[in-house]
Amino acid sequence: MKRITLLVTVLALCVGLASAEKINVVTTTSDMASIAREIGGDRVEVVSLITGVQDPHFVEPRPSMVVKIRKADLVLAVGLDLDIWVYSLIDAARNPKVNTGKTGFLDLSGPIKKLEVLPSGARVDASMGDVHPLGNPHYWLDPENGRLIARQIAERLSIICPADSDFFQANLKKFERRIDELIAWCQKKMEKLGEVKAVSYHRSLSYFCRRFPLKIVAELEPKPGIPPGPAHLSRVVELMKKEKVGLILQEVFYNRKAADFVARETGARVVVFPNSVGGTPEVRDYFSLLETIVSLITGEQQL
Repeated sequence: MKRITLLVTVLALCVGLASAEKINVVTTTSDMASIAREIGGDRVEVVSLITGVQDPHFVEPRPSMVVKIRKADLVLAVGLDLDIWVYSLIDAARNPKVNTGKTGFLDLSGPIKKLEVLPSGARVDASMGDVHPLGNPHYWLDPENGRLIARQIAERLSIICPADSDFFQANLKKFERRIDELIAWCQKKMEKLGEVKAVSYHRSLSYFCRRFPLKIVAELEPKPGIPPGPAHLSRVVELMKKEKVGLILQEVFYNRKAADFVARETGARVVVFPNSVGGTPEVRDYFSLLETIVSLITGEQQL
């Protein structure tokens, strides 16, 4: 009996030690890092491989990224080929816990209702630009998808550390209440404008437009990832005049030369917006990201 009691005590101590250790979470983008911090609280240590001022499509893998993944208990990816560069880093890290298919790797795009999916078997080549056959990957800009991201993170953290499951679920409930408030706030602000027509630089606002009254009539890029040329910009100018479009939306990491040219030709207002957490100094978390985008579109805030 004494031996059994001693064994139970030792096991209890082991569980206590394990739960006291923080879960090392590595995310490919700052948005997923922000949501992971909301759910994980002080039970996680979260690092993002890129910042909010970097274009997530084009990332140069670095040795420091390999080191971070080597120490990770969980790697969170956006998926849909946006962060396809992370797989070479995982291979180089030689951390079996975070290999694809393992508990320590999570592609967060799974439950998302995807937009712009190419038909099965559709031809894809370099002439089409930086296309995403599995769907548009910028799904985090719809706060309802932020909710789905958070639910997945809470579930996976609970699997990795069952002792803290109640803690993660409680944080998820708080997060979802804030999402409800965020959606209501954004809808109220956007609905005051009616349906706004705009031109964007890249096709990153599709999910945002599905949630809120904003209509993108064209992109400054002739094809995804292809810089705009004079002929394409001329067509965009003609379309904007015809459709009476007065707004140009551009992500922070693109050169605004093309946007400024089109603005001079049409009289449209250029709004440079952050599409990820940390894209501008005031965007400190996922909630302030959406609030800032809406405030910039409505003209209540300027960068």
